[in-house]
Amino acid sequence: MKKYAPERLRNVALVSHGGAGKTMTAEAALFLTGATTRMGRTDEGNTVSDFDPEEQRRQISINVSLVPVEWQGCKVNLLDTPGYLDFVGDAKSGLRVAEGAVVVVDASAGPEVGTELMWQYCDERQLPRLIFVNKMDRETARWERTLQQLGDTFEARLVPLQLPIGSGAQFEGVVDLVRGKAFYGPKAEEREVPEAMKDQVEEAMTALMEAAAEADDELIMKYLEGEELTPEEVLRGLRVSVKNGDIVPVLAGSAETGVGVASLLSAIVDLLPAPTEAPPEVATVPDGDEEISLRCDPEGPLAAFVFKTLSDPYVGKISYLRVFSGTLKSDSRVWNARARQEERVGQLYVMRGKEQIPVDELQAGDIGGVAKLNVSLTGDTLCDRSQPLQLRPVEFPAPVYFVAIEPKTQSDLDKLGPALTRLTEEDPTLRWERRTDTRQTVLGGLGDAHIDVAKNRLEQKFGVHIELTSPKVPYKETITKIATAQYRHKKQTGGAGQFAEVHLRVEPLPRGQEFEFGNEVFGGAISSSFMPSIEKGIRAVMEQGVIAGYPVTDVKAVVYDGKEHPVDSKDIAFQIAAREVFKLAVKSAGPVLLEPIYNVRVIVPEQYTGDVLGDLNTRRARVMGMDQERGKTVITAQVPLAEMLRYAIDLRSMTQGRGVYTMEFSHYEIVPDYIAQQIIAEAEREKQEA
Repeated sequence: MKKYAPERLRNVALVSHGGAGKTMTAEAALFLTGATTRMGRTDEGNTVSDFDPEEQRRQISINVSLVPVEWQGCKVNLLDTPGYLDFVGDAKSGLRVAEGAVVVVDASAGPEVGTELMWQYCDERQLPRLIFVNKMDRETARWERTLQQLGDTFEARLVPLQLPIGSGAQFEGVVDLVRGKAFYGPKAEEREVPEAMKDQVEEAMTALMEAAAEADDELIMKYLEGEELTPEEVLRGLRVSVKNGDIVPVLAGSAETGVGVASLLSAIVDLLPAPTEAPPEVATVPDGDEEISLRCDPEGPLAAFVFKTLSDPYVGKISYLRVFSGTLKSDSRVWNARARQEERVGQLYVMRGKEQIPVDELQAGDIGGVAKLNVSLTGDTLCDRSQPLQLRPVEFPAPVYFVAIEPKTQSDLDKLGPALTRLTEEDPTLRWERRTDTRQTVLGGLGDAHIDVAKNRLEQKFGVHIELTSPKVPYKETITKIATAQYRHKKQTGGAGQFAEVHLRVEPLPRGQEFEFGNEVFGGAISSSFMPSIEKGIRAVMEQGVIAGYPVTDVKAVVYDGKEHPVDSKDIAFQIAAREVFKLAVKSAGPVLLEPIYNVRVIVPEQYTGDVLGDLNTRRARVMGMDQERGKTVITAQVPLAEMLRYAIDLRSMTQGRGVYTMEFSHYEIVPDYIAQQIIAEAEREKQEA
């Protein structure tokens, strides 16, 4: 593939709800431009961009993939992003390195929940965008209805750039409203506008000309004086309006038949900005507050951003890069600003799905890949050692759905940690941790499908076989009043015996104080040298729990009396006595269970507000507030974690996939007695079974 100057590049993310046809749009573009000799199909698992075995098995996109095509003297880097909500992390990665977006909409279904979410992400990045109304060849496709739905859903000025010629089985082509010409079939054969559509086309061309004229004083004067704008002037005006976000052009087509795809590629080249026209990228200097504004200049300081990491079983780790400034060369050395280590860059590639096309360099504005970087992870910046720079990383959504992982064999256990680390490097929306309080390894993701894909990847890529179970809630135990107890440990054997007597007082501490140990023994009843043994014994019980096997917290333990033996008293004796006396004291001090409470923020369309509120009440939630944001209800509540373990699945079911939520830890609270009794009984049953 030849080298293109930055102004001849277009980096465009294809975004939509799952199933709207992004992958087939990329496939049609490849076939149209001659990059492939036959079109693959999603349902046959042979498309260029869905090359992962999981994608082919599920027939959905899971990873962001790069599909470069050449059109009208430009290179268009299409970033095919996932539409399924469990994989929005990769969609955000694709949007982070794009200057524009094509929002693909199903002409039968209209804008769906994923479309709304991707639109919101485009708004966050302030990306210029086009809408491609796909599947116009479906029997249920309705152009006017889809335009109406788009207008109702999005706060944007939508301007049709084309009109479809027919729909369903009669969909033959599109009328280009800029040139006033009809284009038929996948090869866009130019013809005159059908007689029956002339009035409709004239009206739409007038509206388009008005929208174009408003962007430029010279054009508006010409238009108001009654002169017609040339196609070049219309495109000039539209380009400015699209870049400023004033209008969103709407196109029609069918990726499956290829009709309208040529016009879409032309619109991308004509209307979406090149990297050189995008706002400068802001980089920070590590260990300082200094910010540097980076323009898309091949001669500028090097700043290449790693936006995706893939583990390939044959090649190893592949890092996808977007060069924002400077030029990255093959077989060179660069500096990783986060790791503060030098990286050796081997052969650079232009990626086309899984195909790797070798190139000598990647200039500012271009996107490619490199294999076997040692320390670089998703979100890292590669730069010159003499001028370290850090670009803003992708803001990934936090996990909301968690499972506990049980390795099937000892061999799986040995490989589990490194495999999970590599898995989370590849997908930063996955998080894993070893929880000491519940003694479980827990994996968090964005939904059940996300976790299922992670499980399959662990098995296929890393050979680690696991079982998934519900994670235990990290309850804690504490006390509610002061209590005292005493315990004598006495053990006589043939040789030296064991003797220790400890009198202990326990007191509740404020939340978050964890543990205090005190010594009020006077007169030498217990030597001070045994106090560390007593504290060690108490801490051992605190880890294991007293009433239900959960860690004890927020307790002050004070030794106020006791006895020792000049010969038989020793470290182990006082540890045992301390353990037993602490258990007795806690059981007399009004022991209770504490549960983690989370701040939860739920965003749902207004029509689901009542259902969601009712459901939250059954989850022992305290609703803290409700607000309205752009036709959505935002509910904030505090909810026990025990009630939120399956909420990702339940909310999706309740709102037809239109509800989203975030949660973060707030504090611990006492578990209601009736629930605590169930938890204690369950812990007792598990103990007996073990």
